[in-house]
Amino acid sequence: MRLFALLVFVTSLLIAPLTARAAEDPVVVFETTKGMVFIKLDPAHAPKSVANFLGYVQSGFYNNTMFHRVIKSKDMSIVQGGGFGAGFTRKATLPPIPCESNNGLRNEAGTIAMARTSDPDSGTSQFFINIQDNPHLNFRSATPEGMGYAVFGKVIRGMNVFQEIATLRTISKGMFDNVPVEEMLILKAYVYQER
Repeated sequence: MRLFALLVFVTSLLIAPLTARAAEDPVVVFETTKGMVFIKLDPAHAPKSVANFLGYVQSGFYNNTMFHRVIKSKDMSIVQGGGFGAGFTRKATLPPIPCESNNGLRNEAGTIAMARTSDPDSGTSQFFINIQDNPHLNFRSATPEGMGYAVFGKVIRGMNVFQEIATLRTISKGMFDNVPVEEMLILKAYVYQER
């Protein structure tokens, strides 16, 4: 009996840090025009990106924003959103954050990463979901060309939503390329709360 109690105690010590870490990793829910998506964020590896994203989520910024860009090729497949309201209404953003691409996380299928311009430290509200592994988007060096894109979480449920969006036909619309012909929206974004 003592051995069993000791095993239970030791096991609880080993599992407690994992449970605590899991409890600290926030989950964001997107209610989209194609269904619900749950994204687990990784503040341990990408604290600035996660804090930035959560700020936008909690302010309601992502409500009624569109997935405005779908790239699908043998070399890269992503779905991008977070910058425009319905009908390409540009939304005002917070100041950009530093690029956290050298955090050990990879642009693998199902991950979420910060979108940005050619300036590595230009990420604001836009993000993309990797539909497939996109290794060329990973950090390679601390240069503008090698910085890559900062992964800060992973889709844990609803990846089929993004896979479906990735199959949509795309067009050029004004100054934008790779725009899905059917408008895809995040109707509501919020932090998941267990009940």
